[in-house]
Amino acid sequence: MKKAPRNQTLTLSPKEIVEYKKRLVTADKLNPAGMTNRIIHGDIFKVAGRFPKNFVDLLFIDPPYNLTKNFGGKMFKKTDAGSYEKWLDSWLSQLVKILKPHASIYICSDWQSTPAVYNSAKKYFHIQNRITWQREKGRSAAKNWKNVSEDILFCTVSKDYKFYPERVRLKKKVIAPYRDNAGNPKDWQHEGGEKFRLTAPSNLWTDISVPFWSMPENTDHPAQKPEKLLAKIILNSSDAGDFVFDPFLGSGTAAVVAKKLGRRFSGVESDLHYCCLAEKRLKMAENDSSIQGLKNGVFLERNAK
Repeated sequence: MKKAPRNQTLTLSPKEIVEYKKRLVTADKLNPAGMTNRIIHGDIFKVAGRFPKNFVDLLFIDPPYNLTKNFGGKMFKKTDAGSYEKWLDSWLSQLVKILKPHASIYICSDWQSTPAVYNSAKKYFHIQNRITWQREKGRSAAKNWKNVSEDILFCTVSKDYKFYPERVRLKKKVIAPYRDNAGNPKDWQHEGGEKFRLTAPSNLWTDISVPFWSMPENTDHPAQKPEKLLAKIILNSSDAGDFVFDPFLGSGTAAVVAKKLGRRFSGVESDLHYCCLAEKRLKMAENDSSIQGLKNGVFLERNAK
């Protein structure tokens, strides 16, 4: 079926699958040199115990939530909270060794999964905060509130960790542009007739757009995270050259954004189709390092021009 003119959703031809498959790393090359800036095609449950120690500066984890969901033909089935927590612990416990002493960890969840994620994470890490980010779309419910948010648990290995709030300031339109007694702007700036202020980052993110069909980063992955969301995390909690790792890579957002921002990266994904989509996005990033919603080192409000 021919796509609409503005539909930029990434697809793969049979020829591309053959090409990108050649770039993938297999489980027998699990060392920092062989993994650096590469995607591992494999099952995290089979390879987690084989990772080398102390090589990750930033761990981003976006596991299947405790929901029944189809990931490219592979079903993840909802279970009880206790069983889900045991499932989380089965692989999280094995990832602790790969982290450097100053590493940060971000774990995604929805409101139903967050308690289990918290219980598992607190066994191994210092839990610093819970970020809630607003999705601007979601299905309505006849007998419940529309679900338009997800959580990200911010954790660290120790109390000595990287945190750079000045890198993730949000440019917000000023509704009430107050002035001081001399008539000068009070805590806001002018730019091309626009009145705005640069605000410090909070744990409530309302400026994120979920990838949709007219965005060049969009894929057919059912739970794809936005590049802008990963950019906030990577810029805030790592330096150029640091190693970013994602054990549930999906269509590759964490790896792509890490590359665009000058970090080393690796990730694990069991689905070949999603691995190849990630490789295609990495290839595209060589010619386009832009991130929608991030301009000149400042994050813009949703739908800002």
